[in-house]
Amino acid sequence: MSTTVTPQQLVEHALATSTADDCVVIVRASSSANLRWANNTLTTNGVMVSTEVVVVSFVGAATGSVSGSASTTGQVTALVEAADAAARAAAPAEDVAELVADRTSPDWDDVPEQTDIHVYDAFAPALGEAFGQATAADRVLYGFVDHELVTTFLGSSRGLRLRHTQPTGHYACTAKTADLSRSAWVGGATRDFADVDALAMADQVATRLGWAKRRTDLPAGRYDTILPPSSVADLMVDAYWGAGARVAHEGESVYSRRGGGTRIGERIARPGVHLYSDPAYAALACAPFNVASSSDNTESVFDNGLPLERTDWIRDGELAALLQTRHSAGMTGQPVTPMIDNLVLEVDGGTGSVDDLVAGMDRGLLVTCLWYIREVDPQTMLLTGLTRDGVYLVEGGEITGAVNNFRWNDSPVDLLSRFTAASATVPSFSREWGDDYFSRTATPALRIPDFNMSSVSQAQ
Repeated sequence: MSTTVTPQQLVEHALATSTADDCVVIVRASSSANLRWANNTLTTNGVMVSTEVVVVSFVGAATGSVSGSASTTGQVTALVEAADAAARAAAPAEDVAELVADRTSPDWDDVPEQTDIHVYDAFAPALGEAFGQATAADRVLYGFVDHELVTTFLGSSRGLRLRHTQPTGHYACTAKTADLSRSAWVGGATRDFADVDALAMADQVATRLGWAKRRTDLPAGRYDTILPPSSVADLMVDAYWGAGARVAHEGESVYSRRGGGTRIGERIARPGVHLYSDPAYAALACAPFNVASSSDNTESVFDNGLPLERTDWIRDGELAALLQTRHSAGMTGQPVTPMIDNLVLEVDGGTGSVDDLVAGMDRGLLVTCLWYIREVDPQTMLLTGLTRDGVYLVEGGEITGAVNNFRWNDSPVDLLSRFTAASATVPSFSREWGDDYFSRTATPALRIPDFNMSSVSQAQ
């Protein structure tokens, strides 16, 4: 009879059960706690626990990958059998490489860490106080907080036994006037909510609502625009995800060299611009080894367990590296530089905050939120999207009101050459991508002299 077992036992059972030539097993033991609120009232809260298992089987040069929820040996056996069968039926993989072997994390045998609702012991009472203040001021608050701990166990038939616990937290709050005519948004990322102040969060959206008491309609055009760290994060995540080395090598991206190959070594941004990932970056620490459930242009199941370290993608304005598997590195002749689960943008000399950039602007826009971002042209990485919940007019170094929403079109790579000022780099949160996909970013605010507001949007 199948019984619930530890993640480590699930790994060992899968490896012992597989009849393939080799096997890699990834077990993710997750726990999460969340709160949601609307109309100045807490609406839901909950705690969830789950275990996901990925089995990658290798038969000769072919692979098969199967994943699913599993907490018993019987469920894992079914996944193993399916992965083994898929590998036997598959064609040889083009990214074939020798599997990483014989590395063990010192905490491999430790039980998975779990979060619970107590992570909000300080936040929740302050949120209740914020509800009272909002009600008294005829404002309504909507939003959520989520905290997750995911412990990943990576084992293989070649002796890998690696473990990493990843804390991930984020918050988002939208405030509206009682008549719903004005709205404002703030959001952020955290590791443990010890640094999140619910009253400060509510005060920030209240301030932004106050800015919008005056409304000015503007036409489409190119505007001197300040993008705060959250908006810069939205754009830099796209620039990072689009940095696949193979696609660039084949001439299909903004990182492709005209005539063939990649632009590695070319200047693609202003001097002093640095874009990098580092598993050990204090506020954004992430897994120091590669984990891949399947193979694509930027990841390879054969690379599971490769050690990760700081990688400079743009160094002093020059393209220094692209997302490389061992297979693509062989094609491009560049070092192996796998994807890392964080991203940092720094600008030499960047100081101060968004407020300082506003104080130095004669007339322009502050765009606090980008959303519905889509790629239009991969050759230039031209993106399009909408503004939402806060576009503000700056006049004489002060915010004097809100303006209408726009559809915008611009390239995050091009912006890195055109910006005229940058604040200090701080932990940031992408509204577009942070909730579900990529929440570990640190970016400055940037002032763009000619950000392209291509048309007026009727979005409210």
